[in-house]
Amino acid sequence: MHLLVMAKSPVPGRVKTRLCPPCTPGEAAALAEAALADTLDAAAACGANRLVLALEGEPGPWLPPGFLVVAQCPGTFDRRLAHAWSAAGGPGVQIGMDTPQVTAGDLDRAMGALDGAQAALGYAADGGWWAIGLRRPHPDAFRGLPMSAARTGRAQHARLRSLGLDVAVLPTRVDLDTVDDLPAIVTAGPATRTARLAAHLGLVPLHGPAPLPAPLPLDLLPLHVVA
Repeated sequence: MHLLVMAKSPVPGRVKTRLCPPCTPGEAAALAEAALADTLDAAAACGANRLVLALEGEPGPWLPPGFLVVAQCPGTFDRRLAHAWSAAGGPGVQIGMDTPQVTAGDLDRAMGALDGAQAALGYAADGGWWAIGLRRPHPDAFRGLPMSAARTGRAQHARLRSLGLDVAVLPTRVDLDTVDDLPAIVTAGPATRTARLAAHLGLVPLHGPAPLPAPLPLDLLPLHVVA
C-alpha cells in the first residue's frame, strides 16, 4: 500500500499566501517548508511499502530519501489528484502538506481503515479533507468536485458513496491555512518543525525547552528571527 503526498515546492509568494499578513512571503514559505518536512518525516516513518510525492515545482533539501517523485499535471486540482493517484497506482492513502501535526501512527491507522472499508476520509475542521484512502483508485473519485471550499469534505464523502464505496471516517484534523490555525496545530504537534518555527516567529507562545528541529529554512527568515 502506498502513501501519497500532494505538495507544492515552498517558493516565497507561491505558497501559504493566506498567512500574509502577518507573515512576510518569506516567512510563509519557511512555514510551508517546515510543514512539508514534518509531513514527509511522518510519511517516511509509517508502514507504507511505497512512498510517493506528487510535486508541483522542484524537490529541495527537505525531501528525505525513499520517495518516488512524480510531477503534478497541469490543470485544476481535481484533475491533479486523479493524475497523482493514477501515477501512484494501487491501494493507498493520500495527504497534503497542510497537517504537519499528523504522525506516522495516524497514517498507519488511516491505511488500516482500508482493511475494513473500501475508502477512508478524514475531514478537516474547515470543511475540507486532510486525508483520503482508496482500496482501488477510481477515475471519477475527484472529477468536478469543489476544492478548497467549506463543502469540499461533504462533497467528497458523497462522491465516494455515489461510487458504491463504503467509507471509514478518520479523525478530524486542523489544516494550516491562516495563522489562526497554528495554535491547534502546535498543541497537537509541539515538537514539530512547524511548531518551533511558529514560536520563533512570534506567532504562537514558545512551550518547553525542546531544541529547534533541523533542518530549519533559515535562509528564508529575517535575521532578527534567527537570533
